[in-house]
Amino acid sequence: QVQLVESGGGSVQAGGSLRLSCAASGYTASGYYMGWFRQPPGKEREGVAAIRTGFAGIDTTYYTDSVKGRFTISRDNAKNTLYLQMNSLKPEDTAMYYCAAGGDRPHTTNAYHYWGQGTQVTVSS
Repeated sequence: QVQLVESGGGSVQAGGSLRLSCAASGYTASGYYMGWFRQPPGKEREGVAAIRTGFAGIDTTYYTDSVKGRFTISRDNAKNTLYLQMNSLKPEDTAMYYCAAGGDRPHTTNAYHYWGQGTQVTVSS
């Protein structure tokens, strides 16, 4: 059974940083996307960043435009953990952040099979 558990959320001031972690159990990435999504209050869930390992073992990353240059997705296969380093945070980054796995498209919500419970990120101005 696949289980994804996020951690690392919290409250920070604008300009600050947070690193989210997603510990995955019962899952192996074999060519599928893992990603981070977020859902601001009253809005739909949106893709933030995704990563996939290609045939040569090289990771390819994808970012939504609003976080490019500020967020970095990475993973540690030995620990089966996905990360999202978030720098230069803005109030509009405030949302519940979700880890997802088993996706066949990087930023499409219904393309992912497995989801974590989410971790709250709040950025104050």
